[in-house]
Amino acid sequence: MVSGYTSNGRHDLAWVEFCEMKREGVEPNAYTISNVLKACKAMEWRSRGAGVHGLAIKSGFDGSMYVENALVDLYATCRGSLNDACSIFERMKVKTAVSWTTMIAGYTRQGEGYTGIQAFRQMLQDTELNPFNCSIAIKACASVGSAFLGKQIHAATTTSGLDSNLIVANSLVDMYCRSMSLSEAKQYFDRMHKRDLVTWNTIIAGFGKYSFHESLHLFSKMPLHDMKPNCFTFTSIAASCGDMAILHCGQQVHAGIIRRGFCSNLPLGNALIDMYAKCGSIVDSCRVFSAMDQRDLLSWTSMLVGFGNHGFGREAIDLFNDMLRQGFQPDQVAFLSVLSACSHAGLVDEGLKYFRSMGDYGISLNLDICGCVVDLLGRGGRIKEAYELIQGMPFEPDVSVWGALLGACKAHGVKDLGVLAANKIFNLRPKGAETYIILSNIYAADGKWDEFAETRRMLRGMGSKKDAGRSWIEVRNQVYSFVVGERIGPHMELVYEELARLLEHLRDTGYVPDLKCVGNSEEGTS
Repeated sequence: MVSGYTSNGRHDLAWVEFCEMKREGVEPNAYTISNVLKACKAMEWRSRGAGVHGLAIKSGFDGSMYVENALVDLYATCRGSLNDACSIFERMKVKTAVSWTTMIAGYTRQGEGYTGIQAFRQMLQDTELNPFNCSIAIKACASVGSAFLGKQIHAATTTSGLDSNLIVANSLVDMYCRSMSLSEAKQYFDRMHKRDLVTWNTIIAGFGKYSFHESLHLFSKMPLHDMKPNCFTFTSIAASCGDMAILHCGQQVHAGIIRRGFCSNLPLGNALIDMYAKCGSIVDSCRVFSAMDQRDLLSWTSMLVGFGNHGFGREAIDLFNDMLRQGFQPDQVAFLSVLSACSHAGLVDEGLKYFRSMGDYGISLNLDICGCVVDLLGRGGRIKEAYELIQGMPFEPDVSVWGALLGACKAHGVKDLGVLAANKIFNLRPKGAETYIILSNIYAADGKWDEFAETRRMLRGMGSKKDAGRSWIEVRNQVYSFVVGERIGPHMELVYEELARLLEHLRDTGYVPDLKCVGNSEEGTS
């Protein structure tokens, strides 16, 4: 019964059956223990699994190959237990292909991809390649974004004839995409004799992060190859539309979702909330959220982020309170979202109230939350309190925390703390051009032209160069990408016309450029 429930994904019932066995005095064998360990692994029940481990030792089954492999899999899956997995793996007298594959997968899953690749190399001394250990090793390369290492394994799969295996082939496409080797991914995809929906979803998702138009082109070709998109396909395309802020494409994707009856899919609903918010249509985000039959914490968090980015701080607060009333337990991301919303809307006291309540929900501080609260206080002009918060942090502040304080000092003309924050950033990231620029602007706003000139001289002397920001603009349903000073071909006049229209709209809505940092530096330094 335990094995049957585990094989059919009813891990909770497998555990219930196992407990019933113990109550009735039925002694489990190694096979039963390995199956209940698989159930604990699937549910990430680390403490229960450790209890079963103890029972295995007491019963003398801890040396069973099946139990050992299940224990390695359990500890390699549960967060914070990788060392336990390594200890068991090292003690194993016989390491099978399954043992090695499980360990490599565990390293990869726990963010130790390079160690997983080293384990794969060790494995090759005693174990032959098969589709499973190859695909796991390729995933390890993908997790560290190394096309160089991935190509070596690709060559080995070609030599052994395994690259024709669909599992291996799909892993290779994923590896090249995640390593940003998109041309290699596309070339390999085009050479594949057999593709399934996983193949198409992998390449569409991979291109969606870096090349929206190619991703959309691949999506449009699916019907020609008798491939029907599923919820995962639409989730990837919706995310790409959101990242590029192309509303009309996102609306067409949403229409396709409705036609196929996928509206009740929870991850897809969450993706639509995020997509509409990023495309500037917070009203549509609200409509999707309101129409959802079920919601998870990500649904609420996505809506909170949308409200925050659109400056709807009060709405974010109401939503957060509604989330609590409905019994959802907020995590660090949820608190970060409501704090960010309060910061963008200038609701300092409300944000501090939520910050102080985090302990009531068992939420610990992290650098992101501290940086957000520094930004919250800084936007409200409470620079001294922001600095005191940094001084009281239980860990060392990073560049983002000091950067939030530096930005606040620039906005409110606080020179001394601004200089201090800039120096802290220089210690952490000496060649950050942005810091030199902001510091020089602080000096300029304070009329300290000698210091302004010296900071600019240091910037030039270090050879620091601020990375040019790439901009995207949509004109007549076509997206153009450019950096400052770049010529983008025959459509440049259309882009300039659209930019002029947007600038005029900004002025009409009350935008006033900050000219405090613009002055006659030659006069100030003469």
